Amino acid sequence: MSEPTQHSPVLIVNIEGPVAVVTINRPEVMNSLSRAVFEELEAAFAGFGEEVLVAVLTGAGERAFCAGIDMKELASGEGISAHSDATIGFGHTRFGLAAFNGVVIGAINGVAVAGGLELALCCDIRIASTTARFGDVHSRVGLLPGALLSSLLPHLIGVSRAKEMALSSRLIDAATAERWGLVNRLAEPGELLDTAMALAHDIAKHDRKIIRAYNALIDENYGMTYKDSIDNEFRVSQAFEAQH
Repeated sequence: MSEPTQHSPVLIVNIEGPVAVVTINRPEVMNSLSRAVFEELEAAFAGFGEEVLVAVLTGAGERAFCAGIDMKELASGEGISAHSDATIGFGHTRFGLAAFNGVVIGAINGVAVAGGLELALCCDIRIASTTARFGDVHSRVGLLPGALLSSLLPHLIGVSRAKEMALSSRLIDAATAERWGLVNRLAEPGELLDTAMALAHDIAKHDRKIIRAYNALIDENYGMTYKDSIDNEFRVSQAFEAQH
């Protein structure tokens, strides 16, 4: 890995050609989401521009990918909650990943709970360490999710399984997450980043315009009916062909 192109107390960014690695760097608090992390994530993803096509998002250390909102900072009145600074549609753009016109691969290296689970779900593709665990602990802490979790989780793993996670606050292990479709595949802890990077470079070797357009098309069609998505695909592909 090359020297970081951006290195702060809370975020490390390495760029290798068309692939970037973004690491939340707060292992002492399980990479929890402080106001600074939110701000720097947004700045990093917005700043990639056309240079970077694929970003791998992970957490520092092996203990946690992200443990959600920094509750100590939130209690002090300085943190960002699921509802602060928010408007309708906030869930679609939370964490700043939507500012990036590319593909985000989540390398889930440890615990991903509450807001950390939401962050993982915001990634286009998820690869998890065999030691990772996943949980929706909002019911345990007496909160309702405010950005995406209650909508996307049932789409990915089914309503009944989503309710099991949400209402019990129990964590599921990596093998269960893979079986339920929450993650694409598993890797041993020492091989996780290499596995994610190999996939990133496989994607990045293809035509940039196609990758960006196809990734966006899948997201767009995901919320449509089957019939509408077929019609939309035809319209978008015709327009793309005419432009290129």
